[in-house]
Amino acid sequence: QAHVKESGGGLVQAGGSLRLSCTTSAQLFDRVHMAWFRQASGKEREVVAAISWTNSLTQIEYSVKDRVAILRDNVNKTVSLQMNSLTPEDTAVYYCAARETSELTVTLRAREYGIWGQGTQVTVSS
Repeated sequence: QAHVKESGGGLVQAGGSLRLSCTTSAQLFDRVHMAWFRQASGKEREVVAAISWTNSLTQIEYSVKDRVAILRDNVNKTVSLQMNSLTPEDTAVYYCAARETSELTVTLRAREYGIWGQGTQVTVSS
């Protein structure tokens, strides 16, 4: 089965940095977009960033664009989310998601992504 899997979550002090990674199965190698979403306790899921696996075109949610970068590693078939200057408001379960598509435009809409990881917890202490 096609799948994605997150890793790299944990506890970090406010102001620190964290890098999350998402590994992909071989079935998702071609024509796939990948994205990171997060969901804090009691809140709705929200997008963080998205990337095209094929051409590395990226979209970053505007509120975190100065603190977040999303990168792909075509050799290891992973996508990383680098987060800097973390605050307690960044505390959430972070999900990696994949979308198989031939479209060039990268979408930030969660409903367009059909394959989801189990999530990795990020906790930022004050």
